Amino acid sequence: MRVWAKSLLVIGFALCGLTAQAQTSDLVSKTAFRVCADPANAPMSDRDENGFENRLAELFAAQLELPVQYEWYPMSTGFIRNTLRANKCDVVIGYAQGHEMVLNTNHYFTSAYTLVTKRDGAIADVDTLSDARLQGLHLGVVAGSPPATHLARNGLIADARAYNLVVDRRHESPIPDMLQDLMADEIDGALIWGPISGPLVKADFPELQVTPLLKETLPPRLFFRITMGVRQGEKVWQRQLNSLIRRNQNEINAILTDAGVPLINDMGTGLLDVSQ
Repeated sequence: MRVWAKSLLVIGFALCGLTAQAQTSDLVSKTAFRVCADPANAPMSDRDENGFENRLAELFAAQLELPVQYEWYPMSTGFIRNTLRANKCDVVIGYAQGHEMVLNTNHYFTSAYTLVTKRDGAIADVDTLSDARLQGLHLGVVAGSPPATHLARNGLIADARAYNLVVDRRHESPIPDMLQDLMADEIDGALIWGPISGPLVKADFPELQVTPLLKETLPPRLFFRITMGVRQGEKVWQRQLNSLIRRNQNEINAILTDAGVPLINDMGTGLLDVSQ
C-alpha cells in the first residue's frame, strides 16, 4: 500500500511539473515574435525600428518564420513588470547577464564602457582611467554608472560632470547631450557604455573616437555580457533562443559591428576577432 501511495505521489508531482511547464510555455506567442522594447532608446531600439536591437529582432523573427510584434514601454522602473511579466511580449532583446528579474539566455555579445575623446585631442590615446593626463580634466559620466567609482578612485570625480542615469528618452537624452558637450569643449572626454557610444559616434560624430576601457582591474568591472531576457520558468523558450543564438552568431556579430558596437572577448581583456 505504501509503495502504491508513493507511486501516486511521484506521478502527481510529475503531472504538476508538466502542467507548470505547459502553462509557462503557452504564454509564448505562436503567431508573432513579441518583443518588449523602449520606443526611444536609440541606437538600440526605437519606434521607427532603426536600432541594432530592432535588426536583431528581425533576424530572429525570420529564423522563426514569424512577424515581429512590439510592446513599447520606456526602459525605466516598471519596464519588466509592465511588459514581459504582464505577458504583453515574450523577449527583451538586450539584457545584462545574471539579472534576477528575467531568465537569461546565453549571452550573444560582450562589450565594455568606453572613453570617448576627440580624434586629434591631447588624450586621444588614453586607455585607462589611471592615466596622469586625465588629472584636472572634466570628464562626463552618467551618475551612478560603474565608471563613476573608478573616477572617484583616481581622484577625478570632483572635476567630472554628471549626467542623469534613469530618464525617459522621449523627453531627455543625456548621452547625446554628453557627446554634444564634448564637441563644444565643455567636457574633455565622456565615459559611456560601448553599445551606446559606438553607434552614436559612428552615425553622428565622426570627429570623435571610442576607446574601450579594458585595462581596469579593480571593481566594479566595466565589461558586461549581454543576453536576451525571457520570463522566469520558460526554459523551453530559453533553449530555443539559445539555439538560435548559437546558429546565427556570425550574423549577430555582423549586425552589431555594422552598427558600431565595440565587441570584446568574453573575459573583457581584448577586442573580439569577428573575422573568423
